[in-house]
Parts: sequence; C-alpha cells; structure tokens
Amino acid sequence: MATKYQQGHFSPQNPDKYIGKHEPIYRSGWELAFMRMCDNHPNISKWASEAQQIEYMNPFTGKRSRYIPDFFIVYTDKEGKNHAEIIEIKPYKQAEIKEARSKSDKAKVVLNMAKWEAAKQWANKAGIRFRVVTEHEIFHKMKKKKQK
Repeated sequence: MATKYQQGHFSPQNPDKYIGKHEPIYRSGWELAFMRMCDNHPNISKWASEAQQIEYMNPFTGKRSRYIPDFFIVYTDKEGKNHAEIIEIKPYKQAEIKEARSKSDKAKVVLNMAKWEAAKQWANKAGIRFRVVTEHEIFHKMKKKKQK
C-alpha cells in the first residue's frame, strides 16, 4: 500500500516575499509547514520553492543527473546579518545511514548523499549555505513546548 503524503499548491499570504518563478508546490506536510514558516517569519525576506537545478553523479547509474533542492531562503540573523541558504526537507531515516532501516531507505540515503555533496559544492561556490532539514528541526520547538 502506497503512503499518502499531503500535496498541493501553496498560496503565499505575503507574495512579495516569494521570488520563485512558479507557484509553490508542496509534496509533504513537512514542506507545507516549512512554506508557512517562510511566508510568515519576519526574519525571512525572500524565499523560493524548487528554484535551483544542480548536476550530480548518480552513484547507482554512473550518469549525470539533476537535483532540485526544495527551497531557497534569504533571512536576517539575530545580529542583523543577511544569509542565503538552499534547504532540503527530508525524513531523518533518509538523511542518516544509521537511521535507515530498510534496503530502500539505505539506497535513498546513498543517493541523497551524492545529491547533497554536489549541492554543498554548488552552494559553496555561490557563497551560500546548503542545509538538510528533517522532522527533528521542523518539530523541535513543538517537542520543547510539550516537555514544559
């Protein structure tokens, strides 16, 4: 039985912040939560969904492939300094080999590592950061609130 994910089109409430060339599409509830945060967070000045294409070498086929990270954001930190990042939203079990339980998840981790290494190199050349965000970061504040 296939897993059902929350999917759809996102309509920004602050369209001046959205700099993407196409209407944002979320492919999971986590991506939707991240879009809402980008749209509403006062420190995020710009964001885009699936804005970059990065070439990488597929470790299984040996062929060059395209990787499209989930998000690009520009934000201001606590010291008032601007930063730009490429963000990938991924389940922790597909981000860490030690957390991968199935052969399928292990293969996804290996493929993701190839994509993310290329993304890190691309971002470094562009003078920006690449980061993978998992459910641990997305829901971190919720867990803290529940513990209080």
